[in-house]
Amino acid sequence: MTQDVETVRAETTPGSRARRVPTSRADRDRRRPRGDRGRRGGGGRRVAGGRRKAPQPGKTVLKVILASLLSLGLATGLGVVLIYNNWNGNIDRQDVSKQLTNRPAKEEVAGPKEPMNILVMGSDTRAGEGNGIDGEATNGLSDTTILFHLSANREFAYGISVPRDTAVMRPECTKEDGSKIRAASGYEKWNAAFAYGGPACTIQQFEQATKIRVDNYVVVDFNQFKDMVNALDGVEVCIPDDIDDEVRNIHLKAGTREIKGNEALTYVRARYRIGDGTDPNRTRRQQAFIGSMINKALTAGMIARPDRMISFMNAATSSLQTDFKGIAQMADLAVTAQGIGADNIKFITTPWVYSDKVSSGIEWTPDVERLWQLVRRDKPLTPEFLKDALSAGDNPDGSPSVGGQPGDTGSEPESPSSPASPSGTPDGTPNGTSNGTPGGTPGTDSPIPPPTPEGLSASGREAAGLCT
Repeated sequence: MTQDVETVRAETTPGSRARRVPTSRADRDRRRPRGDRGRRGGGGRRVAGGRRKAPQPGKTVLKVILASLLSLGLATGLGVVLIYNNWNGNIDRQDVSKQLTNRPAKEEVAGPKEPMNILVMGSDTRAGEGNGIDGEATNGLSDTTILFHLSANREFAYGISVPRDTAVMRPECTKEDGSKIRAASGYEKWNAAFAYGGPACTIQQFEQATKIRVDNYVVVDFNQFKDMVNALDGVEVCIPDDIDDEVRNIHLKAGTREIKGNEALTYVRARYRIGDGTDPNRTRRQQAFIGSMINKALTAGMIARPDRMISFMNAATSSLQTDFKGIAQMADLAVTAQGIGADNIKFITTPWVYSDKVSSGIEWTPDVERLWQLVRRDKPLTPEFLKDALSAGDNPDGSPSVGGQPGDTGSEPESPSSPASPSGTPDGTPNGTSNGTPGGTPGTDSPIPPPTPEGLSASGREAAGLCT
């Protein structure tokens, strides 16, 4: 018969007396008083006659809670490490700084942090499963370019969209192997730079055109975008009229509702048979969608729903191309910006007019230089730009958000825009400026202008295919 552990320990200890511990039910019964035989120990002990003694739930529940907490602690600790490593592994980190030349210096501003300029590019490549949603084919253009500016005091942030059809003189840029891509000999569309040399050429183009130093970049493709929307379980939009584009197989019903999957992707990609059909107004619709997406991410209980947060981060980092060093650097930046509310995150489009420099193109108006000065000097948007802004706190149907302002500023008569300025941005002297002071700051001899209502006007929302 095999000896138990206690017997072996006792026999191997000099001067000790072996003690045999009963290991079978028969052994234990022989050691019990005769009157107790037939009973079972534990919370639900059986007594003679088959009746079960009342259990002792307190001890049982306590053991379960302790065991669960221990298991949860171990699982959570291990899970965080695995998830963190997985997110880092998802990222395609590509430092393009060596490919950039003649870079603008960053202006010194008051802290406490450093202002951040992050260039976000949305690749419209149809390569890869799930990307060919509209029957079109491209070599990978920057369908969307947004400069996201985060203030040094972390009190405001804004995104500035550059429409892809903007006419620009594409500068020389450098490939990863050090060879040069010649500059354009004439005007080209903004998104051509991405097709020639990827994010490095787009950053080079942006910095040379704006004199703004880009700190980091991010490239997102269609599938990532769609998966992030799905992780949020949809994003709310308001579609004023049915969209039926037979050529591109885009069909969306009018109404206010949450959309996700391919429906969300076709909504932000749709250009024809919605709004006025121009690329800048599609850009505004994309801004509204991203704002609604941010708003839901901030208010949808992401912290209370770890499963949703993990799914969102899995989607956000999947095949993400960036020069951020890793998730930790992104997380640190996000933590510093956590006090910025949705209403303080604005989206605007570079002021533009139609142009024949490129086919179906547009070009920037002189007002854009004042906008770039605001970014360089880390200033909030001024009224001349806020009047055409969308906010992450806006309601999709155009009604005012809580604590915000309505998207429709129709309380006062709207002055008609110049036919040459569809954006509605003035072509003449800036608001409240007679001396060219950046940011529209009134000079000593200039009158203070009346307050400009904030938010995109009803006509602007209509042109963008948004509800009013």
